Amino acid sequence: MEIVTIIFIFALTIALAIPLGKYTARVYAGEKTFMDGFLSPLEKFIYRFIGVNPLMEMNWKQHLKTLLTINVIWFPITMFILLNQDWLPLNPDKIPAMSPDLAFHSACAFITNCFQQHYSGESGMSYLSQTIVMLYCFFLTPAITLAAMAVVFRALKEGSTETLGNFYVYFIQSITRILLPISIVLAIVHVFNDIPMTFKGADVITTLQGDTAHIARGPVAAFESAKQIGLNGGGYFGVNSAHPFENSNFLTNIIQNILHLLLPVATVFALGFYLKRKKLAWMIFGVMTLGFLFMLIPTLYAELKGNPAITQMGIDQSLGNMEGKEIRFGTMASAFWSITATASMNGSVNSMHDSFMPVSNTMQMIGIMVNSFYGGVGTGILCFFISIILTAFVASLMIGRTAQVLGKKVEAKEIKIAMLIFLLHPLLSLTGTALACIFPSLTTPTLNNPGFHGFSEMIYEYTSASCGDGSGLEGLGDNTRWWNISCGIVILLGRFLPIMGAVAIAGLLAEKKYLPDTIGTLRIDTAIFGFMLFCFVFVVTVLAFYPALVLGPIGEYFSVH
Repeated sequence: MEIVTIIFIFALTIALAIPLGKYTARVYAGEKTFMDGFLSPLEKFIYRFIGVNPLMEMNWKQHLKTLLTINVIWFPITMFILLNQDWLPLNPDKIPAMSPDLAFHSACAFITNCFQQHYSGESGMSYLSQTIVMLYCFFLTPAITLAAMAVVFRALKEGSTETLGNFYVYFIQSITRILLPISIVLAIVHVFNDIPMTFKGADVITTLQGDTAHIARGPVAAFESAKQIGLNGGGYFGVNSAHPFENSNFLTNIIQNILHLLLPVATVFALGFYLKRKKLAWMIFGVMTLGFLFMLIPTLYAELKGNPAITQMGIDQSLGNMEGKEIRFGTMASAFWSITATASMNGSVNSMHDSFMPVSNTMQMIGIMVNSFYGGVGTGILCFFISIILTAFVASLMIGRTAQVLGKKVEAKEIKIAMLIFLLHPLLSLTGTALACIFPSLTTPTLNNPGFHGFSEMIYEYTSASCGDGSGLEGLGDNTRWWNISCGIVILLGRFLPIMGAVAIAGLLAEKKYLPDTIGTLRIDTAIFGFMLFCFVFVVTVLAFYPALVLGPIGEYFSVH
């Protein structure tokens, strides 16, 4: 029955993603949609209020400048609120201010869509911080990557151009026409499924034993909806979506699982509709899905089989490996969530990844290491675009043809940028882990587990920071000055450099003369190219991360068995 549920969730996700992708393509193409009547006046008011001319065209350099400016403005605002939340309003439970290093890490995570948390949500942030900082960033950060994605879409259209639309228009429309409407509908659904929506302080109850307990609550329904559709992943509560106030029942679990993949898959189909190349979209979707199944199937098998060490103790594991999992979800739904969340860079959890089997941890890490088997909102397709550029170049060299992507020659400048961006993720992840190993006095005391699993906790932390996933193997005590500062730096570099690289490559290609396909052109929308693309992504990722995986979850697997 659980397998049927998983198949149903995945099929429903695709069924919803195709029309959403078509709608998204129409929004960014400036075509009429059913929301024009009541959203166009609102958007015009916003443009006048912020002093932007929506008809002004930008080149790729102006787009990047605007993108960075928005983030530069919000970083100090976020820092100020977190450092002063103890005396600012909307703090009925008297939450203390964050330390400077924790505020730095949190601000880096919030403005980058990473939302890696080194604090417990309900005890670490006031209502003001949860709403003004996190809830706003739930819209800000995915809207920025969706806008960057729209710039790349525009650049890949046939023809030669230096003007690629207006970043502010793409940014505002991503919020008003995509993220906000879906979030409002989902918030209502969450409220009707007993998820709190209040600004009152913690509720005080008396237990059956006569003890007094304080139950944290807040505007969780709106928070959770925006969190999941934008793939932000940050939890209102410390245990994230394992908490019944974030994920109350099996229905909300299904809905939130759909949201993990909905926009990443929809943006793939949006590319096909926007460029009028549906075959290309299906090729990309096929490669991503193959990688997703490669991670999902071993995880489901490993968690259902359970832990052999516990079986040897004579303990029944007919339900599978239930350590760290909620009984209301079960083994299969928890395992499925762990892969949809890591494949999509969502980062939320409904069970504790630290308690999963080594095979499952390996698959979860591969998801965040590849970073494009579906990937994040906008960032997934941008990272995959980089992989397409490199695969087309390598494949063209092998058959003696000039590398060409969608009618534009790929030359040395684009390849250099693409290769630097492709290697950046393993560079940041492995360098951070290596430094953590070099200074054990700063890191070893924070590990809850020695040996292979302790190493897994460290490599997972930096890889999650670099790719923007934000989840962690929470046996790691990460709220220290070392982890806060080092992970904050990795988050910033891992977020902005890949986006800048993808937009720069697209801008350079847009300026080139369009060359129609000929009999000698290597087409990138075929099954053969898709197979080469999958092999390239998988092989390069394995070459980069395999030694670290051997020292972590693979080594742990052999120690267990």
